[in-house]
Amino acid sequence: MKKQLKHIFSYIIISALALLLAINYYVFIIENDFAPAGLNGIATMIQYKTGFSISYMSLIINIPLCILAFFLISRSYAVKSLVFTLVYSFFYLLLQRLELKGLQYDAGGHDTIFPVIISGVLSGIVAGICLKNNSASGGMEIVSKYIGKVRPAANFFIVSFIMNFTIAVISLFVYSKNGTLDYKPIALCITYCFVTYYVGDLIIKGSKTAYKFTVITTHSDEIISDITHLLKRGATKIAAKGAFTDTQKDVLICVVDKHQIVEFKDIIGKYDNTFSFYETANETYGNFKHLIHK
Repeated sequence: MKKQLKHIFSYIIISALALLLAINYYVFIIENDFAPAGLNGIATMIQYKTGFSISYMSLIINIPLCILAFFLISRSYAVKSLVFTLVYSFFYLLLQRLELKGLQYDAGGHDTIFPVIISGVLSGIVAGICLKNNSASGGMEIVSKYIGKVRPAANFFIVSFIMNFTIAVISLFVYSKNGTLDYKPIALCITYCFVTYYVGDLIIKGSKTAYKFTVITTHSDEIISDITHLLKRGATKIAAKGAFTDTQKDVLICVVDKHQIVEFKDIIGKYDNTFSFYETANETYGNFKHLIHK
């Protein structure tokens, strides 16, 4: 029952995100003459030049991709992505039909950077949460998922960069008027892409950022005692042997938050024959509990 409720809740989240993206496009993007990232950027430019609704273009582009994803990637991923596409397309079409012009942020060609930043943040939130819920908010994400499955070593950044660079260049000609090239749409497209990917990356990595210390030492018991009682943290102890000296040592692994970095360094600094380094852990999760004996 709990699993079913969680499954239903994920679809509610995806539907809400689709609604948010539809509002984002209608309020902040369409009236400000720039193309956003991905395949939706192509749909936006087509609507600008021909009046053919983004809703229909989204269906034309994403439904075939969702069908392919059903057979080539994952059924759950494909169904969730299809739900997102249908809800997004319906609500955007509804907003168009209602003609709620009062809601739209039309910068009128001045200070367009503000709706671009707002739309980029909202799109990043949508994309990040969708990925965390095993769904896609757009066609490029489905393409990315497929490439990652069949060629895990492939650098999708290059594919994404080429796609968005192409959209930015095309937008130069689409949004230019009176035969004069206007480079502003390129700058707006690049800004939108940067903000979207930055915010999306923050959400995917999560807010539970921590720091993993790796310590090589001959004073493992003393350091563990300090970590346990001073920082209230646990540690993993691994027996090791130095490759150069053939000396028996221990490797300690400990995860702390950013407020404990200085204290951890102070602990390490008290002991000789000790080497340590730390690295960022983007997200910590699990259900591990330990008891600290006093």
